[in-house]
Amino acid sequence: MSLRRTDWPEIGEFVIGTVSNVVPHGAYVSLDEYGGKEGLIHISEISSSWVRNIRRHVHEGQKVVLQVLRVDPSKEHIDLSLRRVTARERRERLVEWKRLKRGITLLDSTAKTMGLDSAEAYEKIGIKLEDEFGSLYQALLEAVDKGETVLIKKGIPEDWAKTLTETAKTKIKPPMVTIKGILRASSNKSDGVEALKKAFQKAVSSKGRKKAQVEIKVLGTPQYRIEVTSRDYKTAEKIMADAVDTTTEFLKKSGGEVSFKRE
Repeated sequence: MSLRRTDWPEIGEFVIGTVSNVVPHGAYVSLDEYGGKEGLIHISEISSSWVRNIRRHVHEGQKVVLQVLRVDPSKEHIDLSLRRVTARERRERLVEWKRLKRGITLLDSTAKTMGLDSAEAYEKIGIKLEDEFGSLYQALLEAVDKGETVLIKKGIPEDWAKTLTETAKTKIKPPMVTIKGILRASSNKSDGVEALKKAFQKAVSSKGRKKAQVEIKVLGTPQYRIEVTSRDYKTAEKIMADAVDTTTEFLKKSGGEVSFKRE
């Protein structure tokens, strides 16, 4: 998502708006990303069900995600729809909008440190970051995760890369994902319980676990839930497989049995 907006939204685009006025035939909305240009949600586009009282659906000051139906720059007219936006589309667009604002705020903060105003910083650094990473937020997220080098390799000056990364680290925590699976593990030997404990300890503390958190919880013997939390699914799946292999290898040496199923 970029700061480089056209003067008018495109038909079919999902936009963020603030309801400015509710009237009997619909609601007027100020478009946050387009300089406050005003659009109209006709009452027929408020809800898929019959609207008896429009104020039960929208109210002044409400932040909404809308789909653009028609645009007529010559008449300065924009038709919008609330009912055609699904719950998933609304959530995703709001997350995108929040990340855009977070990226702008962090770039502005860095600009002050570097002695530039916001517009100069965007022209000098922001456009480059958007072109290379897709968005300001994604660039900063990768800098937090991988360090300033990831920005330098894309042509960002070293002083900017360092300051951006330091600023981002104070405000951004990389998103985490968690995957789960069920282990069935047992040992028929007299020291079977101890063998299970050692196997699980080895699985949790094996090499490479710095990239993830591994937990094994008792569901009820012989079932155990293994949870892996990491920064991405690919890493989590790799560590999950390694933890299961480690457990299996250790227990089989002591006459145990292991089976595994992903949840």
